[in-house]
Formats: sequence, C-alpha cells, structure tokens
Amino acid sequence: MGTGLSGCSVQVRSQPDPTIGQDTMLINADKGNPLFNRVFNPYLVNTRTAAKWIYEPLVLVNPLDGEQIPWLAQSWELPDARTIVFTLREAEWSDGEPFTAADVVFTLELLKEVPALDAKGVWQHLASVEADGDRVVCRLQTDDVPALPIIGATYLVPQHHWSQVADPGTHRDENPVGTGPFVLGNYNSQQYSMDKNPRYWQADSVEIEHLILPATNDQLDTVTRGYDWSYSFISDVQGTWGAASPSNRWWFPPGGIIGLLPNHTVAPFDDVDVRRGLSLALDRARIADVATEGYMQPAGQTGLVLPNQQDWLDPDIPDAGMITQDRAAALESFARAGYTLRDGRLLDAAGEQFSFALTSANGYTDWTRAAQEVAGQLGAVGIDVSLQLPQPAGYQAAIANGDFQVALGGMGGGDVFRAFNTLMSSEFKVDVGTSTQANYERFSDPEADALLLEFKSSTDPAAQLAAARGLQRQVYDELPAIAMYYGGLWGLYNDAKFVGWPSEEDPYMAPQNYDSAPLGIFTRLKLAGGAA
Repeated sequence: MGTGLSGCSVQVRSQPDPTIGQDTMLINADKGNPLFNRVFNPYLVNTRTAAKWIYEPLVLVNPLDGEQIPWLAQSWELPDARTIVFTLREAEWSDGEPFTAADVVFTLELLKEVPALDAKGVWQHLASVEADGDRVVCRLQTDDVPALPIIGATYLVPQHHWSQVADPGTHRDENPVGTGPFVLGNYNSQQYSMDKNPRYWQADSVEIEHLILPATNDQLDTVTRGYDWSYSFISDVQGTWGAASPSNRWWFPPGGIIGLLPNHTVAPFDDVDVRRGLSLALDRARIADVATEGYMQPAGQTGLVLPNQQDWLDPDIPDAGMITQDRAAALESFARAGYTLRDGRLLDAAGEQFSFALTSANGYTDWTRAAQEVAGQLGAVGIDVSLQLPQPAGYQAAIANGDFQVALGGMGGGDVFRAFNTLMSSEFKVDVGTSTQANYERFSDPEADALLLEFKSSTDPAAQLAAARGLQRQVYDELPAIAMYYGGLWGLYNDAKFVGWPSEEDPYMAPQNYDSAPLGIFTRLKLAGGAA
C-alpha cells in the first residue's frame, strides 16, 4: 500500500511517551476500525492481533524461507509420507494447567467439528489424530509431507476451557488462556496491553514485561508517536521514519513476488509464445523502482524468493531466472504467435490490435504504479493495455472467479512446495465462474502435476530438491505467471530500548508484527544495555 506521508514535504520528529517504562514495548500492530472489539478467538478473521501471541503452534514457520522451527512440539518425525508424529515439550497454560497431547487432539478435532474455523484447511490433509503419551500421531489422507507445516502451524487452545464453549464458531474468547509469552492486561476500545506470562515455557528468554497496542496508528502517527515496532510501507522511509529518531531502523526483505497472472482460459494468453513475448517486453528493474520507490528488487522467473530460498535454486537456470528486457526478442515471440508490429501497433492475422485489460486492486498504490508502468512498456511494442481497478473485494472476486484477462497478483512465499502448488496445481483449476483459492491463472500441465506429486510424496530432501528444480524449470519455460518484482515486508523498529531485531545481517525471522512471526522475535530481543 502507498502513503501520503513524505519526508520531502514535512519534517517530523518522534515523541516517545515518557510514562512508558524501559521494559515496555509500544507496538503498532493492531488496527481499530476505528475502535477495538474484544475478540481473542485465534480462528476468527476479526481477532485481535495479539491473540496470535497468546496462543501458539506446534511448529513456528518462518515466512521468509519456510524454515520449520520446533515450538510447542520439541521435535517430530515422519515414519512414512502419510504419518507425522509430534513430540511435545513440557509447557503450561497461563492458568497453571499443564499443556498435554489431549489439548492438541482436542484443538484439531475442534477444527473438524467446526469447519468454519479451519481456515488453513487442516482437514483437507488429516485423516485422523490421536494422543500417545507426550506424542501426537497425525494420519494423513495421502502421501502428503508438505502437510506438516500446515498442521503444525495450527494455534492450540486448552481443552479445559474450550470444551465448555457453546459455539466456538462465534466465541469471542474475551479472557483468553494460552501458552504464549503474553497474557491480556488492561483492555479498552482505544488501547489494550499485554503482560509477560510468568508461566511461559521460555520465560527466561523474554525480557519484555509489557506490550501496549493503541488503536490509532495512521502513518503520521506511526512516525511521530515513538513506537518501538511498526509495520508499514512508508514513502521516503529514511526521510520520515529514519529522520524522526536516531534510534529508528528498518528492514524491508522480500516476502513474495508481484507479477502478471495471465488467464490461461482466455486467448491468446493460452499461448506460451504470447506469455513469453509479454515477459521479454518488460523492464523489471524499472517496474520495481516505480512501484516500490526503489525499496525492492526485480524478481527472477523461477517462482523462488531470493535470497531467502537460495538453497532451492536450480543452478542450471541462467542468471537465477532473471529475464532482461529484449523488445526484439519479444516481437519475435509474438510473431511465432501470429502477431506483427505495423505502424506502432501489434496486429493479429485479422489486422486487430493486441489489446487487453489489466486488473489490479484500487487503493494498492504501489500495484497501480506497477500496472501503469507495465501498460506503458507494453505500449512500446504495440499492445494497447487498459487498466481495471475494482475495489479490493471486487478484485479478489474477479481473480477467484476467473473474470479477468491479465491480473496483477502475488506468487511465491516462504514454503517452497505451497508456493509452487498454489501457482500451478491443476487441483485448483476450475471453470471460469467457479471460485478457486489458488492457481487463479488456471494453468494446467501434466509435468507440473507430476513434479508436485513427487515433492508431496517424498520424505527424502534430495528428491524434494530435484522436484523443486523441475518446478522452477516449468515456471521459467512455461510462464504460468510472469514474475516482475519482489513484494516487501515492511519492518520498522527502534533499538533505543530493545535490541536484537531481525535484520539483513541477522535474518532469523520475518520482521512482520502479525501472525506468529513475532513469537520468534519476542524471544530474541534483549533490553538495551543488557539490564534485565
């Protein structure tokens, strides 16, 4: 998203609240609309952000690279591709009751009984779950090794509380009991606080005693209020956030890929020569610079987010998949598809100019800038591109239902299998007019499906790597989508009180302050000066 705040037009200074203690973090992580509702059910869309720091998963998945970090499960094993066995660590709920395998089984069964809570589709993978002492045995429906982080990332709730809930699907959970590093402190509709959980299984690693989350947090407020941690795209970050305080820092690593999603059910986008022509016509560095104000880099055509997933990269793909703009080669590719450049217009055999509508979401100003730049660059090879900018809900409906020609959209992500699966699996290919939650471009190729099955069915890392490299070649050669530039994770932090933030030098976790990523950060931060 873009912002109207600019360091070139206004000089701002941060004004920290002197009443907030050195062991207390002021965190811009939750949005009031405009006020807070007291909802801490971790499965509801409108839950408070801090619910994900009260409840914890078995496995902490790093959004940067998909690394799976033991959390409430101290270890796991896959005796075969249809079985996952989690071994639990000793932990307590914040009310002092022990955390047990029965809680895990109860939670997973709850998602089965109330499918509306199963947002990640755990029971699309699970066949059954059972407790065995301090272990939880998950039986899968098929050979399905990549199900581990999906099941493992489930937020776990206490059986002794939630078994008394009449309607878990609407339960607000106003007084939550979790295993996480914080418990709910004071609460009102404009601000709430979190207090350190003294029973936390990693309590010795948490030096933050309190969190304060205000509801008012527009971008001017972000820069001036003295936040210790925020998350936001800000124009001229050095001249705004950076200038506001000598202790303000930022890290904007790539978290995904922004690209063009051609609808493969619509001619001529079902022709790989057309897709290749579009790809070759683009100056990705220019698009990245225009869209993200120079913060992000162009992306290669492999489906990987680099350098996060460098270990997966196929070294035989030239230039790590980076496609250099080559308008002559683009026109040659279009010629193979039957198009000829004449008088500045790219014409088909019937003399009609190649034209299409590019769909993006209204209000996503960085995407709009990218779409405008794409239209201009394709215009230089004779293609007439018009922009369609529905509101975000309309945009999402359009791509889900296949009601578009080419759309701006996201691809890639931390989990390599899920990134390729959601991009290319024919499992998600449905007729136009029928909604899908992945493969919006409706791509289908037997070779891609075979490689996905190999990846999914093997517990051998070498076999998974071979499958991943084959999938990269599919993305590079067949262009199911056209990668353009990386989408950023916009981490803003202040190291006056707390040090040890993730950074380019120490990229141990994504710098986002939502979902479960902060669990891996709260346990690494130290009080500045070393005073506990």
